[in-house]
Amino acid sequence: MSTDVMTAAAPRAATGRYTTPAQWLHWVSAALMLAVLVLAWVMESLPNGDASRATVVMLHKSVGLTILGLTAVRLVWRAIHPPPPTARWAAWESMAATASHWLLYLVLLAMPLSGYLMSAGRGRAIPYFGLFEVPLLTPATDAIWRIGSTVHWAGQWALYALVALHIAAAVWHVAVRRDGTLDRMLPEQTGG
Repeated sequence: MSTDVMTAAAPRAATGRYTTPAQWLHWVSAALMLAVLVLAWVMESLPNGDASRATVVMLHKSVGLTILGLTAVRLVWRAIHPPPPTARWAAWESMAATASHWLLYLVLLAMPLSGYLMSAGRGRAIPYFGLFEVPLLTPATDAIWRIGSTVHWAGQWALYALVALHIAAAVWHVAVRRDGTLDRMLPEQTGG
């Protein structure tokens, strides 16, 4: 290992912070998850004949596919740059955090993929922000649509639960434990 890599890793290990790219990927993913959720609620509230429904559906699908891509990048980044240690946590806390993170990654992959199956099962094009169409690689069948629909429905509730748990844990670490856990995912503050 080069001394540059060791020098760059030493401050991160000492501070227990995620790398800057990991922090950005986390917060951009969080913002996009909020956006896709709002778009889903708006989409479901619009009648089928509404002129703006097609645009909202396209945005929902496009943001979902963006989340899929970002999640793939996050997983690669995490494999190359493992999370910082959690030395101040009990073993059960580290295990619970690890399990909930991997479940969240699983859901972040399953939701866009199941949405893709829903569109493909109905033979509906998936325009990515109106720039190009994502190819449909499965046949348009009710079975494909049902699989996608079931996974999407279950994934929605799993996502709500996991995000609520993630936020509750962050609040607990900030308000009760006051152990700097949230700082791991924030840029380092320098004296000014």
